[in-house]
Amino acid sequence: MFAAPSPKEQANMSFSFFSLSRRRLIVAAGAMLLAGPALADKAAAGKVSVEELMAPNALPDIVEGDANAPVTIVEYASMTCSHCAAFHHEVYPALKKNYIDAGKAKFILREFPLDPLATAAFMLARELGDKRDAVVDLLFAQQKNWAFVDKPLDGLASVLKQAGLSQDKFEAVLKDQALYEKVNAVRTRANEKFGVNSTPTFFINGDKYTGEITIDDFGKIIAAKTPAK
Repeated sequence: MFAAPSPKEQANMSFSFFSLSRRRLIVAAGAMLLAGPALADKAAAGKVSVEELMAPNALPDIVEGDANAPVTIVEYASMTCSHCAAFHHEVYPALKKNYIDAGKAKFILREFPLDPLATAAFMLARELGDKRDAVVDLLFAQQKNWAFVDKPLDGLASVLKQAGLSQDKFEAVLKDQALYEKVNAVRTRANEKFGVNSTPTFFINGDKYTGEITIDDFGKIIAAKTPAK
């Protein structure tokens, strides 16, 4: 998992994205700590009020799956986090097939950008409306082509052309101060209310899990939280 920058580092992150370079991105991101692999039988790291967790946010939730599913999974992710990309590539497809599409769980991804480039990517994904999650999956799948290159914004623009986002719209979205503030308000609330300080962080029916979770562990957790028939 990746650790979030300190409040001081976050405050120093510029809203002007257009001079971003790979070097500047690395400096702005602060100290990002690499965690070890996910452990079997992953234990919860705490619990928060489900009612507070699901209260209205600065940006509306996009819910994948049955809204009445007995288990609610909330992921806080950063678009430049390689562990988040690994989850969406290696684990999420099975989670979606076996649990979300089957009506056993619903899934919500929320923005927790760790650096200016991740903020920009989330802003652009939000511009696509109900296609946000599909765009997030696309950006995670092609993360190496935009997040870890010398000209990340050029790479990001190139990837998003596949989703139908024109260059003019791309530049306009990155100048949207209100959207910028909303993305970061989601992040701030997660940090201050729920103690999120790294990505990925999951809340499953209010129980907090940090770092990567295997599909087997998801299965065990969901089964334990599903009411007996």
